[in-house]
Amino acid sequence: MDDLAERLARNIRTLREARGTTQAELAKLAGIPRATWGNLESGTGNPTLQVLYRVSHALQVSLEELLAAPRASARYYPAASLIVKQRGSVTVRKLLPDPLPGMEFDRMELPAGSRLIGVPHTAGTREYLVCESGQLVLVASGERYELEPGDVVVFRGDQRHSYENPGKKPAVGYSAVLLTPALG
Repeated sequence: MDDLAERLARNIRTLREARGTTQAELAKLAGIPRATWGNLESGTGNPTLQVLYRVSHALQVSLEELLAAPRASARYYPAASLIVKQRGSVTVRKLLPDPLPGMEFDRMELPAGSRLIGVPHTAGTREYLVCESGQLVLVASGERYELEPGDVVVFRGDQRHSYENPGKKPAVGYSAVLLTPALG
């Protein structure tokens, strides 16, 4: 058990330091007292599952990552190991191999003249759409946004929306979706 407490302490401290934040900042974000956070980082804490859950959300990692044994600082993922979905003629590729709580990050490749109907996300969700190449048109709740390479649109992801390539060559865009955190 001591090894688990030390591992948890090291992982929390390392994750916090990698983000350049203080114990007080993350404790506030997690909704726990700063002293509790300090005890977790020193290895003297005996957290409840609720506290671990709040810490994992504040650090945006899974519970498994909080408790995991040390591993290599890098891991290689060949392109074939990432999730790729074909939605009609549009290719949607997950860019993150591990799920990040509250976030989705996709690359969309739209052939010339193609259109993709987006799926509304949970209430309060924000989506960031970046045009990498070609031309993209976003229609969100009746508003039309024409994007050229480098342009970004931020919109409510909980509404009806669609992506279109009106150009004569393929278009590539990136979608970052920040889901509303679950309350509790």
